[in-house]
Amino acid sequence: MKLLFIALLGIFTIQASWMGNFSEAQKQAKASHKQILINFSGSDWCGPCIRLRKEILESESFEQYANTNLLLVRADFPRQKKNQLSKEQVKLNESLAEVYNKDGKFPYTVLVDENGKVLKSWDGYPDESAQAFVAEINKIKNKL
Repeated sequence: MKLLFIALLGIFTIQASWMGNFSEAQKQAKASHKQILINFSGSDWCGPCIRLRKEILESESFEQYANTNLLLVRADFPRQKKNQLSKEQVKLNESLAEVYNKDGKFPYTVLVDENGKVLKSWDGYPDESAQAFVAEINKIKNKL
């Protein structure tokens, strides 16, 4: 019975929730004292961005960690017409990039504290497993 419960729990694991508004994420971060992970992505044209999403950011180990320890913000810059974002979302993403991704790198991932201070950044695809990526974030969290 216990094994069945554990198996069912795995089926109902909640996916990590990505936000599009950094200001909202920051308000929540201040209330919960969580860090914010910002991911700059070209979801429909950037191979390393797609790989990062599939292999690390959508991995079970990352999602479990993120659900209790992080707030997630994705600033996506798709190119295909069918994937275009609302004008409001484009403005939010562009203003976030002006602060945290001035060079327009993709993928680019930034870990910030509740006040927006950069704690760590990853330029390109992090050449590590999802578990190592989570461990790195956790190590930073534990130093604060």
